[in-house]
Parts: sequence; C-alpha cells; structure tokens
Amino acid sequence: MNTVAISLALPLLGAVLALAVRDRAAVPLLAVTGALSSLATLLTGLFGIAAGIPSIYVFGRLPVLGPVEVGLDPMSSLFLAATGAVFLALSLAAPGYLPRYLGKYSLRGFSVGFHVLLSSIVLVLTARDLVTFFVAWEIMSVLAYLLVAYEHRRAGTQDAALPMLAAGEIGAMAAIVGLLLLSVTAGGTSFAALAHVARVIPTSVRWAAFLLTFFGFGVKVGLFPGMSWMPRAYGAAPPNVSAILSGVLVNLGIYGILRTDSTFLAPLPVGAGLIVLTIGAVTAILGILYANTDDDLRRMLAHSSIENMGLVTVGLGAAFTFLAMHFPVLAAMAFVAALFHLVNHSLYKSLLFLGAGAVDQQAGSCHMDRLGGLVRKMPWTSGFFLAGVLSIAAFPPFNGFSSEWLLIQSLLRSVELGPVGVKTAFAFAGVLVALTAGLAATAFVRAYAMSFLGLGRSEQADEAKEAPSTLRWGMGILAALCLLLGIAPTYVVTGLGRIVASFGPAGAQGALAPPFFSTGLPAAFASTFQSIGAQIGKGVLPAPGLVLMHRIGPGGTGVAFASSPSYLLLILLALLAAAYGLRLALGRRSPIVLRRPWDGGRYHLWPEATYTATGFAAPVRVLFSSIFRRTVEHEEVRENAFRVRIQRQPQETYVVDRIVSGPLWQATRKIANMLASLHHGKLNLYITYAFIVLLVALLLAHVW
Repeated sequence: MNTVAISLALPLLGAVLALAVRDRAAVPLLAVTGALSSLATLLTGLFGIAAGIPSIYVFGRLPVLGPVEVGLDPMSSLFLAATGAVFLALSLAAPGYLPRYLGKYSLRGFSVGFHVLLSSIVLVLTARDLVTFFVAWEIMSVLAYLLVAYEHRRAGTQDAALPMLAAGEIGAMAAIVGLLLLSVTAGGTSFAALAHVARVIPTSVRWAAFLLTFFGFGVKVGLFPGMSWMPRAYGAAPPNVSAILSGVLVNLGIYGILRTDSTFLAPLPVGAGLIVLTIGAVTAILGILYANTDDDLRRMLAHSSIENMGLVTVGLGAAFTFLAMHFPVLAAMAFVAALFHLVNHSLYKSLLFLGAGAVDQQAGSCHMDRLGGLVRKMPWTSGFFLAGVLSIAAFPPFNGFSSEWLLIQSLLRSVELGPVGVKTAFAFAGVLVALTAGLAATAFVRAYAMSFLGLGRSEQADEAKEAPSTLRWGMGILAALCLLLGIAPTYVVTGLGRIVASFGPAGAQGALAPPFFSTGLPAAFASTFQSIGAQIGKGVLPAPGLVLMHRIGPGGTGVAFASSPSYLLLILLALLAAAYGLRLALGRRSPIVLRRPWDGGRYHLWPEATYTATGFAAPVRVLFSSIFRRTVEHEEVRENAFRVRIQRQPQETYVVDRIVSGPLWQATRKIANMLASLHHGKLNLYITYAFIVLLVALLLAHVW
C-alpha cells in the first residue's frame, strides 16, 4: 500500500510545487519531481511484478456506489512499470525541449498537467472498483486533451485536440455501459464482484458487454474503426506529449480490454476471440499503409502506433481464441507475445517521438521532404533515432524483433486447431501481419533515410545543430532499454509468463524459455542443443537460458521454432570486428585517395535531384491506391470567356472516413433533415403527432 500511495502522492506534490514557482523554474523542477514520481511508479510496478500477489486496499465508502478500492496485481504492475519508464525518460528530457515555450505558453501549467496526468494514470491502473476507475479515466482524458491543446494559439491545434476528446468520451461511454451491465449481474461495482460472476453471466449480456467494452476501449487504442483522430492529435501535440500518448495512454486502452476480457468475461467465446484477432489485423495493415505515405514525421509515427496496437490486439485475439478452444499453453504464449510487444512499443515509440521533437526543434520542420543530411549535424540524435528505427522495424538484436517473431510464431501454431473457419481466420490475420512487418521495414527505412541521410533539402536542415544534452539523455535511456530487452528476451519472457499465469493460463515460460542453465530437460534434448552453444553463460547469468523456443512432441523433445537474439548479437559483433580488421589490413596496402564526386557528368549534386520521402512512397501509394483512393478536383480558369487553364487539386480521403464515418454522417444528416421537416409550425399536425405517440404507447403497454 505504501508504494501505491507514494506513486499517487508524489506527482500531486510535484503539481503543487509547480504552482509555487515562476515559469522559468518550472522546467528544471519538472525534471526533478517528474523523475522522482516516475521512478516511484516504475519501482511500484517492479515490486508488484516481483511479489506476484494481488493486494486490495479500501480508501473509503461512497453512499449507494460502494467502496473506493485501489490495489496491485501483476497485470497492473506491468503497465505501471512501462508507464514509469516512459515518464522517467520524458522528465529527464524536459529541460532540452520545453524552454522553447518560455514566454509563449505557461510552463507552470504544462508542469501541473504533466504531474497530475501521471497520478491519474496510476489511479486508473490501481483502481479496483468501477467508480474509481472511470473517475480516474475521465481525469486522465481531460488532462490529455489539455496537454495536446497546449499550443492552443497555433492554427489547427484545437481542431486536432477536440476530435480526440470527443472520440475518447464516446468510447468511454460505451465501455461504462458495458461494464454496468456486468455490475448489475454482479450486484456490485468492485472488480472482485465482477470477476466472481464471470462464468455465470448470461450469453446475451456477455456478448453485449464484450462488444461495448472492446470497441469502447478500442477507441483509446486506435483500433478500426475508431482510428482517424490519432494522426491529427499526435501531429498537433508537443512531441513529449505525443510520446505520452503513444507510449502510455494507448496502453490504457489495451489494459481496459485485457482487464475486462481476461477477468470479468473470461472465458470469451471463440467468436469473440476471432473478432479481436480480425480487427487487430485490419488495424495493423491500415496503420502501416498510411505510415508509408505520410510526409510528416510525427504523423507517420502516429500511424505506426495504430499499426503496433493492431499487432498487440492480434496477439490478444489469438490468446482468447486458443483459450476458448482449450489450448492453454498456446494461449499463454500469445499473451506473452502481445504484452512483450506492448512494452517494446512503449519504449521505442517514445524514443522516436523524442527524436522527432529534437529534429523539429533543431531543423525547424518535421516534414521529411525538407530534411536530410542530419546525420552529420545531429550525430547523437541520429544514432538514438536509428536504434528506435531498428527496434520498431523488428531488426535483431533490438527488442522489436523478439516480440514480433513470437507473435508470428504464435499465429502459426493455429495448425493445431481443428475447425477450418478458425484456421482461415488465423491465416488471414497471419498474412496481414506478415505484410505489415514488411511494410514497417519499408516505412522506417524511408523515415530514417529521408530525414537523416543524403543532402539537406532546406536551409534549416543545413544549419541544424545537435539537440541539448538533457534531451539526448532521455533518448539514450530509452535506446539502451530497447537494446537490453532485445538481447535478453528470455528474462522478459520468464517474467511475462508469471504475469500471464496470474490472470490466465500458465506454462508460457516453460514452453518458451527452457531451463538450459539448470536441470529438468531430457538428457538427449539438452545435449543436442548444448553442442550448438545453448548453455553458454551457465553459472554466470541468472536466467533459464538464452534460447527462445517452443518445445513440442512426446516429452517435449521436438522443437516448433527457436531463436536467440543474445547469441546473434555475439555473431554480429564478431562479424563487425572481422570487417573492421579486414578494412585496416586492406587500408595499409592500398591507401584511400579522395576524389571529387561525379554524378552523370555533374560534379555537384543538387538536393532537388535526390530522392524525397514522397517519391520513396510512390510505389506503395500506387500498389494500394484502392485504399488511399485519391480524388481530383477540377477548377477551370477563364479569361474573357475563354478557358485558359484547368487546375487539378488531388485530395485524399481517409479510408475510415470514407467507409465508416462518412456514411454514418450522411445517414445522420438525412435523419436530422427528416426530423427537421416535422417542425413546420402547424398546430393541428403537432396534436396529431402527440395523439399517434399516445396510441402507440398504450398499445405497447397492453402487449407487455
């Protein structure tokens, strides 16, 4: 209880201190108090994971509504740890970015919002009754809106922030209704009461609660179809706020889905699991397609967040389906893959948003077509951004590789399922996930190459300077964590396996991280892998081993898949050392001679002649033109009754707006116009309407 109370109280204390200082002192104060608050949150999460025992504390009792409860369990502890890690890096980076707003906007106001937002997130994750949960959720939503709209005098900021708030409120209302349905059945609002009646909920109530909560919390995640607000909000927010949105707040939507579907509604029917699986796959592919074509670096990262949350949702859908079909070990593996990817996304996406903020501050733009050549101007930022790019594009040995690899391998285990329809759904999701992974690599090669390599395509890019040291420290911490989780996945999988066992099926850690450093494996199996180095590090590293694999067959002597980013790192380092040694050896024999560059008869290459981000994205735009569907507006220009030219202006309609929001809006307008036609001012017709309504009401009362 002490750790939870400290995690709630420290950010509030920081907010009070921020109100007591001048604007200029608010930023260094935020760095200190924010770091301490974040560290407390991180440690609370880690202690909760290590303890593994749920705890509940009653703060008081409200009339009618019942007790106000908070507590910890391994699930909420994981989300707290991820939240603390991201906020810690952002707090340390604050002095490197926020001073640009001095004299323009209130830095004290930002600091207060930053601290109270952290406290509200902690309360969301530790709430153990519906009233506390949704009160904290509303506080968090309003504060997120205020921070997104921080630069409120900048054109377009309010237009981007308001849809985020509106979409979030619609989703929250749907989730509240879904959970209240369960509360009526349970006869209480505490999480314990809801979990107690999970297996006796009527089928109709279960389905209604599932659909309302999944799509309600899905709006916060950016799942299809509630995704169109994210790129606008992320692009308008200050970069450190965008990092919070992408690295922390989207996790709360996944937390809501996971808490509801694995605790209050478990076990879900097979159909529900397939809905989650399919929606996740569609979300992922749409997100990465738009990430491949957007020129703005921050909007591109926002589309990528949609893609990554789609991948996490695919893992959850696979886990729910495996669990419903009585494959607990496969379900545990899918849960581990989803949670691993969620933690990874929090780290590398926060890193990338900080990098984008550094580029925006130092080069004056986030438009990739106006960047280029920054690797020479901002080498540290370039290196950290590259670490984030390699992580998110799933290149080993960084963390994104292990989680995406586990996710794909989990989908491939659908071969053990019986029904053809279920296998078809998994095959559909697997194809979209594989395509998403390939397009993600393309998108981030484009982002890094067009922003940091080549020639500068604007004066600001040519005159850019390295980011401030505090901003680099924030990026460096996140980059180091990305590498650490990538080269030690067995540690992560073992911990996540214990967390999954606390709310769902067990067996993930035994299936994915065999105990090569201890006894318990069949002798023939262990000796086979010992010969290829599976026991390297035994007696030195406190881990079960450094090989990820899925053991199958009688006695667990077969292997479905295996990988070891840890050993891969050693191989990569050896190859790099060999290449460097070869270069030194050849350099002594044939010294390097510098010559003037030559390009097609020219000795000077102009930036205008190089590839741009728009040109790089053209093949994707052409191949998937049915998704983007650009419309061309024509405008004739006439002089003296003669047409002198035709102007063509291409416009792109977001796919969700075209197939979901647009038709709904048109239908709403038609209904509104029809209702408006009833207001004609004729009293006799109004009396007739009232008489008809009265007759219908009496008829219904008689029938019932």
